[in-house]
Amino acid sequence: MNKGKNTPNAVPARQYRAFLSYSHTDERAANKLHHWLETYRMPRRLVGTAGRQAGVPPRLTPIFRDRAELPAASSLNEQVHLALSQSEALLVLCSPAARASRWVNAEIALFRKLHPRRPIIAALIEGEPAESFPEALMARDAKGVEHEPIAADFRTDSDGPKLARLKIVAGLTGVPLDQIIQRDAQRQLRRVISVTFVALLLVLLMSAMLVFVARARSEAENQRQQAEGLIEFMLTDLREKLEGVGRLDVLQTVNKRALAYYADQPDLQTLPSDSLERRARILQAMGEDDFKRGDTPEALAQFREAYRVTETLLAASPNEPQRLFAHAQSEFWLGYVDFLRDRNDAALTHFQSYQTLAEKLVRLRPTNRIYWRELGYAQGNICTIALDQERRNDLLQSCKGALDTMLRVQRLEPNDPAIAADLANRHAWMADALRIQGLDRNALMQREKQTAILQALLQRDPKNAGYLQDWMLARYSMSNLLYDLNEIDHARALRAEARADVAQLVARDPANKDWRVWQSKLAKPLAKGVH
Repeated sequence: MNKGKNTPNAVPARQYRAFLSYSHTDERAANKLHHWLETYRMPRRLVGTAGRQAGVPPRLTPIFRDRAELPAASSLNEQVHLALSQSEALLVLCSPAARASRWVNAEIALFRKLHPRRPIIAALIEGEPAESFPEALMARDAKGVEHEPIAADFRTDSDGPKLARLKIVAGLTGVPLDQIIQRDAQRQLRRVISVTFVALLLVLLMSAMLVFVARARSEAENQRQQAEGLIEFMLTDLREKLEGVGRLDVLQTVNKRALAYYADQPDLQTLPSDSLERRARILQAMGEDDFKRGDTPEALAQFREAYRVTETLLAASPNEPQRLFAHAQSEFWLGYVDFLRDRNDAALTHFQSYQTLAEKLVRLRPTNRIYWRELGYAQGNICTIALDQERRNDLLQSCKGALDTMLRVQRLEPNDPAIAADLANRHAWMADALRIQGLDRNALMQREKQTAILQALLQRDPKNAGYLQDWMLARYSMSNLLYDLNEIDHARALRAEARADVAQLVARDPANKDWRVWQSKLAKPLAKGVH
């Protein structure tokens, strides 16, 4: 650790952004964090804004880290003392080893003595706080006041490395954490979009190259795989990232280009199986994007073509889980379009086929949580049909089956936020089923369970558009239920909150048809008997 002797009397001017204090048992973690801090660039829009001392700097350098190991020393050396006196903040890596280190405790005590008002940031990298925070970190000052340090928890079940590092940046600069998170996310999004357009240019370039190398079979095959890989990346992985911020318009041009690419290959027999699988996934992704924009005819064309592909693949390998899974998605999307077009009989046929495929997946792979989750989705679709038609005989059974299956999935993966969101939806469906049965108080209990899950998700990721949409819909339904229970003021307050949220969502992405539909519904006054 940071050891030595001699203590100068004067306190020189500030020279270091921070002093990194750690046990040498944690040297690997210290090296990694030190490197990240010294290479991190502040978001451009924050540079020069008001911080703790002056304008926010573009870089967080220099960070002092003592590399000396002097176990025989009896006190902190002069270099360490000088560095502590010249540091704007103290960053302590907390672990059981750090708590046991007399040098870490000595550095904390000296820094607090030299700079009682400068920030001390505790970075928890291992263990619980009680067993990892050095005693000096929690000690009271000369006036008997206990100063709680700024805490950044690197453990995966808490903040995690990414958020913990941004908390440290906030502590060092004095910029509010939410501003840093927002600006950092905007910077990442700009990078992703830039990469997308560069990738699109590459796709166009490779498509042109295919014309010139058509006679070279091996080269043409290589180019085809690269082009398809880029298209799939843009329509699947990238699309998932953009969905989290509620944007549907960015990929519209890419969708059209991908469709043109595959329009030249209508004969399924000419494509290898891996290309067929990729083509089906891309068609489903394109159909989903078109559907969310309100282009139902175009979406239906994509879903039908995907169905043709996945049906062909499944016929060739009827017991292959990957083929079963892919065709299950095709059954779902065609059923979902029929359901939203009020063609419930046609939708039910697709949803029952979807459930049959999911049940077969579970039988083939009984420990696979993804396949159990598909079964929960399939049962939920049957539940939605029953809810829409108010089929009292099998309503509670189908909705309870969907809820029980998703509870089982959560037990298999308790920390997955996507599964938690699915579980919240199942509680909502169960609430609607109970309302149809006239059990409004029981329905309220299910809505409260849904609300608790969504609040936890929003605390974890407050900018997630999907969570915000679910929260808005939950308050819409809760307001209707409370109104029927004659809790009028509470119902009106929830309805007003839901209207404000959907307005923000529509402003974020005006192309999202679903949000505009819900905005119209929320504009209507509360009425008795609305589910």
